Amino acid sequence: MASVEPVGGYHGGIAPAISVEEVARQAQEIARDVGVEELDAVVAGSPHLRIDDLHAGYGQMEILHGLSLRVGHKQSLCLIGPNGAGKSTVLHSIFGFTNIYSGTVSIERDKTQFDVTRLSPNEKLRSAGIAYILQDKSVFPGMTVEENLWMGGYLMDHPVEAKQAAEKVFDKYPRLAARRKHPAKVLSGGERRLLEISRALVMDPQILLVDEPSIGLEPRFIDAVFEILGDLQHAEGKTIVIVEQNAKKGLEFADIGYVLVSGKLALAGRADDLLANPDVSRLFLGG
Repeated sequence: MASVEPVGGYHGGIAPAISVEEVARQAQEIARDVGVEELDAVVAGSPHLRIDDLHAGYGQMEILHGLSLRVGHKQSLCLIGPNGAGKSTVLHSIFGFTNIYSGTVSIERDKTQFDVTRLSPNEKLRSAGIAYILQDKSVFPGMTVEENLWMGGYLMDHPVEAKQAAEKVFDKYPRLAARRKHPAKVLSGGERRLLEISRALVMDPQILLVDEPSIGLEPRFIDAVFEILGDLQHAEGKTIVIVEQNAKKGLEFADIGYVLVSGKLALAGRADDLLANPDVSRLFLGG
């Protein structure tokens, strides 16, 4: 028997429930070919991060089938789609957690494109300035808040560098500073998510890959998390790619939106335009 959840899968439960399979089937019906010229059109300036014709997956199982992606410097992009569409696999592929069968991942630095497809995750973080923020429960519960932040600098040459970087994070987020000696397991859900984000900032990355920032959070913490991400984008100039189960919240946050279906790009454009799209609203926004 097919599993059942709210339309879009997870967005407030205000619409009639249909199966995940039916959401995917209807999403296939609204999918169309999206050319790279359309992707380029919504980028501010030149792409900071780009993917070209990527085929990737796990082992011998291909999940992404010829995916391309563009996001500009200091822009944000939100990936939405039905369960199993390959959204998190996009982040995994950018960071180096999948098998890349063909295609490229590249970044722009100093007006020059660098192919980072085959770099390891450590090299992506250290050399390419790409950080991956995992889904919930990635903190070390037995370590203090301070020790968790130090772990974010594990690629630095000297421990003192990590400690100095952690102090900058504490300066930025007094809420964490007040709990620096507390074990991470006593933090609230919102505080743990702040710690996860802050730990990724220790290496001062320029591109943040954020997987399900609102998952597992009480509603009162969700707005605060998106405010933090918005500050990182607009005040600190970070480029952000997010996968977000709350599609409406993700599109409201982002500049650009992509809809993925079965490992392919089904729709792409300005996030505001996707929010106004009646098919997207019906399938993914609970409206």
